[in-house]
Amino acid sequence: MHAILEQTKPYAMIGIFRTNIATHEDRQHMISAIQANFEVGTCYVDLEDCDKVLRITEMKVDEYTMIDFVQQQGFLCEILD
Repeated sequence: MHAILEQTKPYAMIGIFRTNIATHEDRQHMISAIQANFEVGTCYVDLEDCDKVLRITEMKVDEYTMIDFVQQQGFLCEILD
């Protein structure tokens, strides 16, 4: 039974965050930075939404690592409840 647990792969999750990413240029910069630094599926920022929602699929890092990374890029980022 222990061998089965050791063979499991890291989980992938969907991250949904509130940001202050407001321009098309900032959106492209942030998506490119995320894709260059993390193994993820799709990334999207909804500039029309009041929360400027950043949605990341197949995220293999925890939410707080991603929040720290986005904040290091100069943007607000928090888990969207």
